[in-house]
Amino acid sequence: MKLNIAVLPGDGAGPEVTAQAVKVLKAIAMEFNHVFNFTEGLVGATAIQKTGIPLPEETLDLCENADAVLFGAIGNTSYDLDPNAKVRPEQGLLGLRKSLGLYTNIRPVIAYEELLNKSSLKKRQIKDTNILIYRELTGGIYFGEKFLSDDGNKASDICEYNRFEVERITHLAFKAAQSRKRKLALVDKANVLESSRLWRRIVQELAPQYPDVTVDYLFIDNAAMELIINPRQFDVILTENMFGDILSEEASVIVGSIGLLASASIGDKHAMFEPIHGAYTKGANKGIANPIASILSAAMLLEHFGLDDEAALVREGVDKSIKLHITTPDLNTKYDHITTTKVGDFIEDFINNPDETNLNFTNIHLGQSTII
Repeated sequence: MKLNIAVLPGDGAGPEVTAQAVKVLKAIAMEFNHVFNFTEGLVGATAIQKTGIPLPEETLDLCENADAVLFGAIGNTSYDLDPNAKVRPEQGLLGLRKSLGLYTNIRPVIAYEELLNKSSLKKRQIKDTNILIYRELTGGIYFGEKFLSDDGNKASDICEYNRFEVERITHLAFKAAQSRKRKLALVDKANVLESSRLWRRIVQELAPQYPDVTVDYLFIDNAAMELIINPRQFDVILTENMFGDILSEEASVIVGSIGLLASASIGDKHAMFEPIHGAYTKGANKGIANPIASILSAAMLLEHFGLDDEAALVREGVDKSIKLHITTPDLNTKYDHITTTKVGDFIEDFINNPDETNLNFTNIHLGQSTII
């Protein structure tokens, strides 16, 4: 298979983790005789510094003509501290989602057995957690009409959805549930918000088309609590934009590190794959940023194009790195000198040598694996 992949490393630690995902994809291409072409583009604070805008036209053209987009991270603390800034890095990501029509964000939340002790929650609560969050991505309060009074003392953000926007992601979530445990939970605030009542009405109307799927309805505040108390009760979670943003960040507590959570943003014509963590500016260029989420995003990219064996091999490499403690400091107290690059090197080497499972740790730390 030949794929043209737009690579947007972005800001902070984005370039470091994205480089490892590209490294892994190149190893897959070599192992399975594919052709993956990578072309980089500017986005976010990096783009603002060089072009004055967070999403240059050249970047948008690159993404529109690519088969897929591999995204790094976006953001800069200098903008976060300035509430009056008119141009912000995040506008690049929101603009990209809107322009490419990426209306569905898919976020797996999986508790790895070897990392249960890294979570702030008790092992018995999180063991065997496997959730898929379907978050609507191009509507709601993030994209609604915004108002700020002339004197700066009054502001509003409109949360708006229409039937078409809700129906298209709801069908995808139901279909995903059918291939899993056949459970779907709609998270809304239908006791207060009219937009949430629209979501609930539409999901209830569509549910009879999927009689094999059990549907639960939870308010966002209750869902946030239940996600901590008993995350195993969830299979597929369907929700609107802002609620999905909040819940997926909360889910990082379950798995022990936000550096483990990958995502796919899907539209009718385009697809983008990215870790859910931010730019992690304070950890940039120190070799401590966890690249696993970016690498797992690359696995989701492969799955999107039907390359299931290739994706499975990437996930096996990630599993092996976790089991052998070849991970960055956020997960690793046993070996404190494993860097972002060395994690990528190990998974790349595993792909090239998947049968060599007895590994010499001295060589592993040099980025090489050999049979003992």
